[in-house]
Amino acid sequence: MKVLDRYILTTYLKTFISVFLILMLIFILQTIWLYIKELAGKDLDLMIVGKFLMYFMPKLIPLVVPLTILLSSIMVFGSFAENYEFAAMKSTGISLQRSMSGLSIFIVVLAFMTFWFSNNVIPWAELNSYNLRRNIAKLKPAMAIAEGQFNEIMNYNIKVEKKSGDKGQFLEDVTIHIKGSDGRKNATTIKSKTGELASSKDSEVLKLILYDGNYYSDVTPSKAQDKKKVPFAKSTFEKYIINIDLSKMNEVDLDEQSQTDKYNMLSINGLSKAIDSLEKRKVDDHKSLAKILLQRSTVIKNPNTKTVKDKATEENIKRDSIYSGEILDLFNTRKKVELVDAAARRSVSVRQIISSKKATLKKSKEWLNKHYISLYEKFALGFACIILFFVGAPLGALIRKGGIGLPMVVAILLFLTYHFIGIFATNSAKNGSFNPILASWFSTLVMLPLGITLTRRATADRGLFEIGNVSEPFKKIFKIKEKNGVDYKFLNSLTNQELFNIIKNYETLGHEEGVRYEAIQILKSKGIDSKALREYHVEIDNSFDSSESITDDYHDHSKFAIILYSIGAVLLVLFFIFRNNKLPSLASASIQLSIVSFTLFIVYYIKSIINTFQFYRHINKREKKLSIFFLILGIPLYMIAYPFLRVKVKEDLRLNCLESLK
Repeated sequence: MKVLDRYILTTYLKTFISVFLILMLIFILQTIWLYIKELAGKDLDLMIVGKFLMYFMPKLIPLVVPLTILLSSIMVFGSFAENYEFAAMKSTGISLQRSMSGLSIFIVVLAFMTFWFSNNVIPWAELNSYNLRRNIAKLKPAMAIAEGQFNEIMNYNIKVEKKSGDKGQFLEDVTIHIKGSDGRKNATTIKSKTGELASSKDSEVLKLILYDGNYYSDVTPSKAQDKKKVPFAKSTFEKYIINIDLSKMNEVDLDEQSQTDKYNMLSINGLSKAIDSLEKRKVDDHKSLAKILLQRSTVIKNPNTKTVKDKATEENIKRDSIYSGEILDLFNTRKKVELVDAAARRSVSVRQIISSKKATLKKSKEWLNKHYISLYEKFALGFACIILFFVGAPLGALIRKGGIGLPMVVAILLFLTYHFIGIFATNSAKNGSFNPILASWFSTLVMLPLGITLTRRATADRGLFEIGNVSEPFKKIFKIKEKNGVDYKFLNSLTNQELFNIIKNYETLGHEEGVRYEAIQILKSKGIDSKALREYHVEIDNSFDSSESITDDYHDHSKFAIILYSIGAVLLVLFFIFRNNKLPSLASASIQLSIVSFTLFIVYYIKSIINTFQFYRHINKREKKLSIFFLILGIPLYMIAYPFLRVKVKEDLRLNCLESLK
């Protein structure tokens, strides 16, 4: 290893380890804060708390390692640039890529280690942390009665709207569901206005005293006919005492692992097997549904139960194979009624089957998508480490600032962007609105072009932003004048003849060339077109008329496009508002109109782009045409792209006009 590579690697490792430890400590403290309720008051020894943190630490790696790589890269390479170490390297012929090459090998090795970690250690940590939390929750359930939610204790599901008192022993608006003998169905419901926890802190019996309430209990009759009536018993009480034996619950083995097959507890092999099983089950479910629907779709009776008349009718239909009339006309009135009634009953039954099966299939799909996301996130994490390095290293070289200040701000902003894109993508994929495989890679793929762009700019020794290129369009959009810019307002007070004179003799009158175009625009606003200008001996090339016609078409199409885009965006927002407020009819109308508006927007957007290509081909300046990347980006961001496009076309038309004047 050369001295330079050793120096860069040593500097990077020092920063990397320091940042990693600091970030890990921050996230561990956040973990303790999030789960303090689950740990407090359970008489847990330090060994159990240590296990709890040890199981949660590996799950922080997907957050900590990418952020550490990004922040360390910006800090180290920013420090090199700030201290002119890169300038010294370049003076000896060492490029940025060469200085990054040795460190790139370390990042690739780290990416493979992260992949191995996510495939082996993180599933182990998920398995142990999940089961440890479940076991801890069983200890002292009296403390687990939280306000405003159902709390499961043994066979009781208890909900309390409000707790008061110095120990939280006084309860208001208590609802209790007691499970039946099967352990699943809620057979008894108790509601009371107030209640009190009367047991001592260390008691193995949870004593719950309820006041002023009602007791509802399901009754299971022996006859099937009576079950349809859903009978139940109801009673009213002023005081009711419930004693829940907690002795068995407090005999908890904290190392017990009752669940081992959750998607985030599996390695790649386990996930692949689980996905194969879920895919097979999905196919079987669809086949089963199709079979059921097929069986219920026919109105023909079993062949063994057909009457002679039914068989004769079928024979008539078979003989008359080209019959094109109404099928019901082949049957008598009584048979018609039977057929229509049977079809109506079967259609209702089929709708009920589809409705119930739809919810089941939706949950199965969500569960399958979670397995896909968990599988491909293991691969994406390793690649994210590499890509974020190629974002951070050139970015540090461009901002030329080391230390904690600016690099920390930039790194956090970039990482939050990367992280939230990933969260939004995976959440969308879980409910099936986004491809789960693409969702796992989405945030990484978004960062890829940024890394390529930054590396190219840093290699070419260009600045992070070219202020002139960025600010110039804004100045033209908002009509911000330069400090020494020319003000053409004086032209508004001149007569037509004076304007003609300025167009023909601008140099003699001491004006710059741009005044000619402004004078022409004022004359055109007064109804004097190019043909009339030529009659007043203003020599302007005939090709300018075509240029102006094309740009007029462009302006018309772009105006329609921005209006349709705005309508579509507003309707899309209204769709989400109506849907969240449970107004399905308005939500359906909004999304349909939004789709129509966006479709028409695409049509007019394409027309406006075709106009720009025609314009630049007409003026023989194809090099000025818009890039494909900008045109694609302009579709979702047309509200931003629209003013820039109009300014560009207007400016190029002005230049073409000046070139057309003789």
